[in-house]
Order: sequence, then structure tokens, then C-alpha cells
Amino acid sequence: MTQHNSQIIVGLDIGTTKVCAIVGQMAENGKINVLGMGKAPSQGGVSRGMVANVSKAVQAIELAITEAVRQSQVSIKTVFVGIAGHHIKSLQHRGSLSRKMWDEEISQAELDTLESEMENLALSPGLEILHVLPQEYRIDNEDGIKDPVGRVGVRVECNYHIITGETSAAKTIFMAVRRAGLEVADLIVEPVASAAAVLSEPEMEAGVALVDIGGGTTDVCIFEDGFIRHTAIIPIAGDRITKDLQEAFGILKDQAEVVKTHYGSCYPTEAMKNEVVVVPGLPGRQPREISLYAISQVIRARVEDIISKVDFEIEVSGLRQRLAGGIVLTGGGSSMKDVTQLFNYQIGLEVHIGRPGQHLGKGMIEEVRNPMYATGIGLVMKGFELAAKTQLQLSQNEPLSNTTVGPEVSPSYDEDISEPLPIDDNPGKRQTWIQGVINWGKSMQDWVNEDFDDKMN
Repeated sequence: MTQHNSQIIVGLDIGTTKVCAIVGQMAENGKINVLGMGKAPSQGGVSRGMVANVSKAVQAIELAITEAVRQSQVSIKTVFVGIAGHHIKSLQHRGSLSRKMWDEEISQAELDTLESEMENLALSPGLEILHVLPQEYRIDNEDGIKDPVGRVGVRVECNYHIITGETSAAKTIFMAVRRAGLEVADLIVEPVASAAAVLSEPEMEAGVALVDIGGGTTDVCIFEDGFIRHTAIIPIAGDRITKDLQEAFGILKDQAEVVKTHYGSCYPTEAMKNEVVVVPGLPGRQPREISLYAISQVIRARVEDIISKVDFEIEVSGLRQRLAGGIVLTGGGSSMKDVTQLFNYQIGLEVHIGRPGQHLGKGMIEEVRNPMYATGIGLVMKGFELAAKTQLQLSQNEPLSNTTVGPEVSPSYDEDISEPLPIDDNPGKRQTWIQGVINWGKSMQDWVNEDFDDKMN
């Protein structure tokens, strides 16, 4: 077993609705064995993918880590942490290297030097580089080279996909993690992590758009010819849908979450008009009957809003005609009923759900095969990738003494977790239309309530 295979790496996904810690170990077959997993509700500590309340975020991190330690029996000291938020941007840059000894083979060290030079790019104040991702190389006059190591030439050039983020957002994450008694091994942009967990190499070669619908953000990562070509983070996701349902029907947040996950659909049908769901009323008030049709109308309006923004990012990438792999949906929001059909109808590309199971061994926690854990699994995978690339010793996460590694029970936290929602900063015609749907839902609810009260009397 190689050195990095014996390591234990922990991915920490600090999400808008939940904080999740996944403990992974590399198996001989290259799969990730999940030794333990802990999660806790964010409780308002995270908004739109960014840490908004450090103390609440620290509490959630501590709860998730405690559960992960209990299950895995691993002492956790360092974590690979995801970073998201609307401040994440990407740009393209070209680097070049002139070689004096053209007849000597190009080495990996030369490529690493060229890549490290990208870290010195001048950025706007308050921004920092999070990832430098090499794409195609060019040697002298030959384009489209994927691996120049071992070749010869005078001038080596490379196109880089560079992902940036706000320094303040990164520092806040470091602060929260350190206050929880942990060290950050590295920050990894969440759509990059999710892509590693759910996409196959053939998909990335053919061209594919990964769309991770989380609680506070919808992350987009577009691949073509095996390389990342475009990344974006949209600050609207599942919790905005929950908020819409709250406003439309005057129900509590937890009730809106249940209505969304268990009764909602992205495709309202005529048959739904004859079906209702009864929601308990506020203390001292009568229960409410809500039409499934009205619920789905509200959900569809917001999902179409998300889809329009995803479609815009695909258009900006300029790769719409080269996405033979279509769209892969993942994240907790991908579990909404009929969401793949609505994406296909609105964008016109093939759509399917991506799950992280293809990269997992038998493991001990089957729950992590759910799309909602794609980012956490991806963080573990990227951690191993970094350890292999840099040959760093990251063995601070070690099994506790005199214990057997492996969980015996599943996490005790509830599956449906939600938190206060971000405010949509992008009003406009579509926002007005969505508000119209919500108001329509309110008026229909008033009518249903009057009818329900008449029946009760």
C-alpha cells in the first residue's frame, strides 16, 4: 500500500442547510471507503454558501465532527473544506515558458514552475486565487497537447482556468474551522469537488455541465475535452423554494420543507387539482388544506428561475453545442420530483442525476451515496489527489488507540435540515412573475381555507 493510500482524509462541507464531515480512506482498488460521517444543521451560521455567523457555524462544525469521530473512531485534526458563494469567479489566462535546452525532455518540475507563476497574477483588491487548473498545452507550433512531459521543444505555453474568491470569505472559513479545533489542509471550490465525485472521465471528455443544487447555492461546472472550461455559483437554490412555499401558503418553515420534499413536483398536472395535503396550523388554529397543484406551481416558478440562470452560464461558456454529455444534476435539490424533465424541457439538453457511488468502495455508510453528499465525497477525493500530487504527509487524522475503525449506527440527525434563507438579489421580470405565482398561491389558499372552515362548521 502506498503512503497516501494509508492516509485518512476528512472532507468538511459547510453548507447553507447543513454541515457535513466525511471520513474517507483509500482502498487498494482506488475507491474511497467511508469510515464515518457526521452532519448537523447550519442553524443560520451559513447564508448562500458563505459563513455568516461564525459562532453558529462553529457549533455546527463541532457537532458534525463529533459524530464523524464517533462513527469512524478516527481522531480528526485536519480537514479539506469546501468554499462557495456568489463571489466565486473564473477566468482564463495563458502562461509561457522559454527553454534554453530544447532537446532535453520537458519535465513535470518545469510545468509546476509555470503553474506556480499563475499564483502571482494581479487581481482586484480583496480577491485571491483558489485554483489554477491547467488545460491544453502548446509546444512551439503544436496545439492541443494534454501531457507535454517527455516531449521536447523551445517554447511551452498553457491555457489555465483560474478560479478566484473573496479573501474575506476564505478567512472567515479558516476562522470558523480553527475555532472548532481543526486545521484547514486546503480550500476547494465546491463545484470542483462535486464534479470529481459524480462525473466520469468519458463524460468530461464528451462535454458536460454539472449542476449541483444545494440549499443556498446552485453550483455550475462545465467540462469539455476533459478540462474545466467554466465555473459559476448561483445564489439561489433549494431554501429559496422553501421560502416561496412559506410565503405562498402562510406555513412554518419546517412544514414548507416537508411539503416541498414529500408532496411537491416541478410539473403541475390537472390531476393534482383534486388532491390536497393537510398541514397542521399554527398553535390554536385549524389545520390547512393545500392543493398539490398550487404547491407544484410555486415550486416550478422558482426552479424555472434557477434553470434560466444555469442556461445563462452555459451560454456564457460558449460550449452549448459541445455538451454531448448534457447536464448532470446532483446535490439535495436534484431529488425534487420531475426536476430532470423540467431542465430538459427548458434547456433542451439530455439530463440525468449524478450520484457519488461510482467512486465509493463498500464502505460502512451507505447513506453517502445520496446526491446530497456529492460535495463532501468530492472534498475527500480532492484531498487524496492533492496528497498524491504533492506527496504531503497528511496523517494527522489517525485511528483512535485501542478501537476498531468503523461505525455501528447511522447518524442521528434528521434527514430534512433547513435554515434561514438568503434574500434574492436579482429581481426583475422573472422575479415579478414568481411573486405573481406566490400571490396566486396565497389567494387560492384563502379560498381553500374558507371552504375548509365551512366544512368544519
